[in-house]
Amino acid sequence: IRTAPPAESSAGPRVIAFVGPTGVGKTTTIAKLAAAFRIAHQKNVALITIDTYRIAAVDQLKTYADIIDVPLRAVLTPEELREAIAAMKAMDVILIDTAGRSQNDRLRLGQLRKFLEVASPDETHLVVSATANQACTRGILGQFLPLGANRVILSKLDEADCYGAVLNVAAWSSLAVSYVTIGQEVPDDIVAADARRLAQCIVGGPQA
Repeated sequence: IRTAPPAESSAGPRVIAFVGPTGVGKTTTIAKLAAAFRIAHQKNVALITIDTYRIAAVDQLKTYADIIDVPLRAVLTPEELREAIAAMKAMDVILIDTAGRSQNDRLRLGQLRKFLEVASPDETHLVVSATANQACTRGILGQFLPLGANRVILSKLDEADCYGAVLNVAAWSSLAVSYVTIGQEVPDDIVAADARRLAQCIVGGPQA
């Protein structure tokens, strides 16, 4: 199991995008990381969302942004995304929330690709639920890896009865696991991935 330690900011803002299917907890995960960067690491953080299809998603992220006191911009087009990133060039970290996409919806995945091409993120994290079955995990990897995902976040580890998804991600992709989420609390329930602990979970089950 490969893991990727959190990267330090390079010159200019570090742009980090998050992609994945619907229902994996992407927006909550972004809020957790934004709070960690802002509070624990004292970074200047900004949020951008292109998930304007769901009003509730924008409102949810705005609530988190207000609580941790970071700017948030919602964009509708790739060009607006380009302008938003340029306007936030003084920030240390820019986190981009994307709309959840079914791995079977090729049209909307193509639209997402255009946004990512404009953003040219330093990191693109694919959020995969640890509760996903084998066929679902394979489909997610097959459709989202071509979008440029270079990290994976395993969400809902606390909800998994077994850890086959962890093993499947490691076996079927070269992606390193960056973080795992272990609950709904913001910002506490997210930790940097540890290969040994993940291996212990696969072998020993939830109690490991």
